[in-house]
Amino acid sequence: MKRILAIFLSIILLITGCGDSEDSPEAGADKVTYLTAFGAVGRDAFAWVAREKGYFRDAGLDVTIQLGAATGENIKVLSAGQAQFANLDMTGAWILAGKGQAPDIRAFAAVHQQTLVSIIALEGSGITTPKDLEGRKLGAATGSVNQLLFPAYAKLAGIDAGKVEWVNAPPAQLPSLLASGRVDALSTFLIGARGIEKAAGGKKTVVLPYSEFLPGLFGNGLMASSRVTTADPDMVRRFRDAALKGLQYTLDHPDEAAQILKKAQPTADVTAAVGEITLMTPAVKPSGVIDKTKVADALATLEGNGLIPPGLTPESVVDFSLAPTA
Repeated sequence: MKRILAIFLSIILLITGCGDSEDSPEAGADKVTYLTAFGAVGRDAFAWVAREKGYFRDAGLDVTIQLGAATGENIKVLSAGQAQFANLDMTGAWILAGKGQAPDIRAFAAVHQQTLVSIIALEGSGITTPKDLEGRKLGAATGSVNQLLFPAYAKLAGIDAGKVEWVNAPPAQLPSLLASGRVDALSTFLIGARGIEKAAGGKKTVVLPYSEFLPGLFGNGLMASSRVTTADPDMVRRFRDAALKGLQYTLDHPDEAAQILKKAQPTADVTAAVGEITLMTPAVKPSGVIDKTKVADALATLEGNGLIPPGLTPESVVDFSLAPTA
């Protein structure tokens, strides 16, 4: 009799939705997959913050966070429909769009209002100016914006690009490549400088920002395929607002955000994550605003430096019906 009663009570709990439902995604939540820009590092911590703080859940979303590789690889995943959203370098995505390799990808919020792509070397390496890169080995993540943007940077900075040898590696291996001397410098993001210094045993870095010669370009942004933005704009807006709420919290609480990242991804480096969040803060507007005039100017810069052919318009790379305006 007791067993029958227990079974009956279990059925009642299932019907009424009790039990562990408060710890699980709400029934009917939209299941989506999100790709980080570059593994599990500080610049991407806001996604885990949004999940940990319940912002995604409150927006009716069940979000699976997957580690991204680099701009080119992430675009392939989005285009194939294997993920709905990604944090991508907007400039890199637009260069690929100009080459016909990302025609259906649309930005709907900016994370970094300026490009953070930089050359990073260690003090004492003999690299203090862009010209010093000639005859050197330069490490970068395979398929990243760093290599896509380098020809224009080299031209404007007076570098003979043919005298630079590239060494490709997964993002997580880049600091050790530099620290071990297998490359002379990295083409990466300036916000990674503190993590690189830690990997190099405390040696200080020399940072040469691409923005010195290429001002006005965007950095990372939230993106989706046009299929997703067209089919369910309400879902995109809910994801956007929850993610940006996580971004604001991350900027306000970098230490806590780094710990949340560490909790979700045990291999993450807390010190490096705090450094990235702190260094990226001046380039971030948590509203995610994308100014159409600035997009047009950025495209003109890319076109003028031979990185894209004529034809790309702001509307072809940004869904302004979904992008914040302030």
